[in-house]
Amino acid sequence: MNIGGIQRLSLLDYPDKTCCTIFTVGCNYRCPFCHNASIVENKLSEKGVLQDEVIDFLKRRIGILDGVCITGGEPLLQDQLESFIREIKSLGFLVKLDTNGSLPQKLRQLIETGLVDYVAMDIKNSPDSYGQTIGINNYNLDPVKESVDLLLSNRVPYEFRTTVVRQLHTSKDIQAIAQWIKGAEHYYLQNFVDSGDVMKSGLSGFSREEIQDFQELIRPIIPSVELRGI
Repeated sequence: MNIGGIQRLSLLDYPDKTCCTIFTVGCNYRCPFCHNASIVENKLSEKGVLQDEVIDFLKRRIGILDGVCITGGEPLLQDQLESFIREIKSLGFLVKLDTNGSLPQKLRQLIETGLVDYVAMDIKNSPDSYGQTIGINNYNLDPVKESVDLLLSNRVPYEFRTTVVRQLHTSKDIQAIAQWIKGAEHYYLQNFVDSGDVMKSGLSGFSREEIQDFQELIRPIIPSVELRGI
């Protein structure tokens, strides 16, 4: 496992649970608004964290933390992810996985073997705008669509989420996303915030009122839509 860092306590990353958050290194996307650019491009200023160090830390947090959130980068790129999760689960922790949905077979394997308890999948944009949004021209969206369908089958608790960026998203895009994932139990619109470690400078989020307008626009399609980061 190539682990870039660990947040030892989070009350936000796993809904209704206390968790730690593990950041894996590397991603197959190049989203200009990514707030973990140094992790995505493996340009960390400090050495990463050893897998054994994470396990030792978790052993000391048994009975204190509910779960572990594994994020990135894209965790499913890690060859040792399944065995790593098995170690975490053997200690009694719940596991939440953050993914971009580009590797549906690996996602399916983790779900079908009961190794993940919650999945958060990023929906980067409407199908027509996906390639531009992830920094890959002529992107084949079929794997992402497969992951969407997998989660919509309700085999595991999940959420979809979209980080909205003024320069990349329009109301038409938001409507198209809602139609695509219609039937989702949990969908979140997250306003872009410049972390200072983004892939591209000069991007901005929307005002509170604009985000709320997006929410009301798609509420007839996805009644459960909620907002984050406003």
